[in-house]
Amino acid sequence: MTSDTTRTGPGPATGSLARLVSGARFVLWDFDGPICRLFAGHRAEAVAADLVDWLESRGLRGLLSDEERKSPDPHVVLRAVDRRHPRSDLVEELEERLTQEELRATASAMPTAYADPLIRTWTAVGVRLAVATNNSPRVVRAYLEGRGLLPGFAPHIYGRTRELRRLKPDPYTVVRALNAMGATPSDALFIGDSPSDCEAARHAGVPFLGYGRDDRKTKILADAGADTVVGSLEPMLRLLRGQDR
Repeated sequence: MTSDTTRTGPGPATGSLARLVSGARFVLWDFDGPICRLFAGHRAEAVAADLVDWLESRGLRGLLSDEERKSPDPHVVLRAVDRRHPRSDLVEELEERLTQEELRATASAMPTAYADPLIRTWTAVGVRLAVATNNSPRVVRAYLEGRGLLPGFAPHIYGRTRELRRLKPDPYTVVRALNAMGATPSDALFIGDSPSDCEAARHAGVPFLGYGRDDRKTKILADAGADTVVGSLEPMLRLLRGQDR
């Protein structure tokens, strides 16, 4: 990873951003954040609370700590149960409940500004795309198909499996995508919005571009060591449309 982390807003693209974009022949995307806000209308906090209520209704309150019960992130609940009962029927059923909630959320998901045209432009110039996410791959396919974006990614969608220990920050999905596309890490770029995305990219040896939709997220990604942080995807789109590949 480089150390010249740069905050890029809607203004002109910086040299660091230009190097990342021009050097990418394979672009890997996290899903919830850079491509869309999955839980824009179907709040993640409510989903996490529903998972907790489901466990408690079965007398399993003791599986979670107080902090885990109060977490707004449903993945925290899922991973906590998996740590205590790995590969169990309970974990499988809980994961399916989360997948169903994610599928419901696709109906009200909000596309990230400029993501759709950026995806289409990258596809048009011959860059190969993949998704590496902690969400269910069924959910990613459903969303992308609804936006007419699935052909740009299929079949390279790598998401949550029953091996929950391999969720990011483990680089498993990133490495799967690289291997399936025959990509070397130096020819790839990973776009994500969380420190776990950054860590997964680092372990896989892939340059990382952080998407921070507000100042708080931007600082978190910069502190995590992102090569570059952008507050909007617009500078990337302008840069890409101006490139002669």
